Amino acid sequence: MGEVNVFNTNIWARTILCIVAAVILLVHPLILPVFSANLDEGEVNELPFTILFTNDEHSSLLPHSLAADNIKEYFSRGGFARLASAIDKIREEKQKNNEPVLLFNAGDFLGGAAFGWLALHGYAVEITLLQEMGYDAVIIGNHEYDFGPDILAEYLLRAGYPEAHEKTVVLASNTRVPEDHPLASRQLYQRNKLFRLENGLKVGVFGLIGDDAIYVAPNTGNVEFLDQHQSAIEAVGRLKEEGADIIVAITHSGIKEDRLLAQNVPEIDVIIGGHCHTLLYEPLREGDTLIVQAGSLVNYLGRLELAYDPNTGGLRVLNEENEHSFLIPVDARYPPHPGISSLVEEYTVQLDNLVRELTQGRFERVLDPIVRSDFVLSSHLPYQETTAGNFIADAMRLVTEEVTGERVNVAVQANGNIRGSIAPGNNIDFPEIISLYDIIGVTGLGYGDDGYPGFSIVSLYLTGEEVYRLLEVAVLLPELMGNQFFLHFSGLRYSYNPQNALLLTLPVINQPVPTTRAVVQAEIYTGQGIQQSSGEEDFILLERGDETLYHMVTDTYILSYLPVVGEFLPHLEIVPKNSAGEPVPLEQLNMLTVPYMDRELKVWEAVAEHAAGQPSGDDGLPLISNVYREPSDRISQVWSFPLVSWVYLAAAGVLSGIFFLVRRKRKERGRPEYSDSGS
Repeated sequence: MGEVNVFNTNIWARTILCIVAAVILLVHPLILPVFSANLDEGEVNELPFTILFTNDEHSSLLPHSLAADNIKEYFSRGGFARLASAIDKIREEKQKNNEPVLLFNAGDFLGGAAFGWLALHGYAVEITLLQEMGYDAVIIGNHEYDFGPDILAEYLLRAGYPEAHEKTVVLASNTRVPEDHPLASRQLYQRNKLFRLENGLKVGVFGLIGDDAIYVAPNTGNVEFLDQHQSAIEAVGRLKEEGADIIVAITHSGIKEDRLLAQNVPEIDVIIGGHCHTLLYEPLREGDTLIVQAGSLVNYLGRLELAYDPNTGGLRVLNEENEHSFLIPVDARYPPHPGISSLVEEYTVQLDNLVRELTQGRFERVLDPIVRSDFVLSSHLPYQETTAGNFIADAMRLVTEEVTGERVNVAVQANGNIRGSIAPGNNIDFPEIISLYDIIGVTGLGYGDDGYPGFSIVSLYLTGEEVYRLLEVAVLLPELMGNQFFLHFSGLRYSYNPQNALLLTLPVINQPVPTTRAVVQAEIYTGQGIQQSSGEEDFILLERGDETLYHMVTDTYILSYLPVVGEFLPHLEIVPKNSAGEPVPLEQLNMLTVPYMDRELKVWEAVAEHAAGQPSGDDGLPLISNVYREPSDRISQVWSFPLVSWVYLAAAGVLSGIFFLVRRKRKERGRPEYSDSGS
């Protein structure tokens, strides 16, 4: 047996120990977290996730402003194809970090731009595109009811529901539909949804439509709407029972109602809002609830980056930390998505076919230029006369005169039906051009009894006294119900004192008491053509109590509010009449018809004809008259001593008189009594 070399053995042992120590030192930073995690098995790091969101697209498939095909898109914004590219880019970025992304829509994806008309003709354009873009959930806003609940049901069926809920769920948590209606019987909407994300996070989502949205919804039929807050409480309870870590409410209510919702249901972590078209450049906080909204018309994609701590239940916003804005402009930095672009082109062809049918070839394609303008017909001045309002009201008056062959004295349109400014396109090839698509996008809401898109123009007669009452109502409505009820007129001008709209509001019952004396002066236009502010000889004074009949046109939506005025304010009742002065029920009033077709004349059509009928410019295209460059003083505010102040002065006088009498009585009681008897 040979002799063992102890020295060599020790050297090898020391060498091995040194190598092990070096390896431990090298990998120490890597294995330390693993050891730490093993030591604290109950603790998990934050779970990041992102919510992308849009609201109030209003069928705006194409970028705007548009004027014709061959569009140079450098100056335009929006469009579903760009939106799809923006969404895909963010998803790709997040996927690299294994971060889940949810994509939500807060209602009114339908109604507004001309593509919404295809819902009446067998297409489910908007929601099909939302499905293709991978939206996880959408809710039903007021404009989804533009064509009534029956058409909405057909629309959802065409889009593949109820099976399509697996792709893009439709939520309506405070909506109650009769059991025999397809919306309910075919389960075309759901009340809530629990999303289980890849990182283990569970996000519970429900959808609400708000009170104001319900009020302005044009045609909800026999659909009922439950209390928002109670519905939210019930939805939160169900989702918590299912194990939701995060609660998201998608609402079509507006910021004011969203704040109230957060106050009354503080368990909601995030509110994705819509309806009021507000651009929130950073979230609002109401308690611990985040409220976000992304404006309208696909101008922006909302991005909310969050981290959930499962140990504390806390929710942290990461946007600033990640140096990411909450709103992403949808503009030329995002090339159009090929697949979505192809679908939009197919839908544009179908829309062109519909336009040719509706106008008997008068207009061939929806993107064709019909008028030129080097200024914007603006609708952006709240509670004031606007150039867009004047142009639209003039169109209704003048085109219906041509259609009927009768003098139209007054035309009325409301801000709520004017969806924006009429802006010329800013592209290179076609500068200063306004297309039919632009016109329809501003004036194409609703549909008529004839089944064709657009609110129909209706003809009626009022006495001069009732026109005066209408002007009092025009002053009162915006005070009570907001800017969307501000009325524009053609064929008259008037001045009013806004301080005299309301005398007071009765406490407890919250009943406003109008003065009916807010209008200071009113005049009827007697001239021809476009109403201009110059030419005093073209106006006659309108007197209170005047029994002369005046021919008026408006649309069916505005007309539907007249009975409401009579119910709440009987002394301002307005009774529609025929040309003989006989009262006529609303449903029997004369809907104006297009001469070359057996259908009703629409507001959008009158505006398009008025635009196309402007005097031709040097290039042969019509050029919008300079009359519309500025408002023409049709509606003027004047200031005088408010009537309510006279009431206060009178009340003060009465109180002073009572005080004087009481004081005098007390003095008389305090005088000594003297006897008349002699000494």
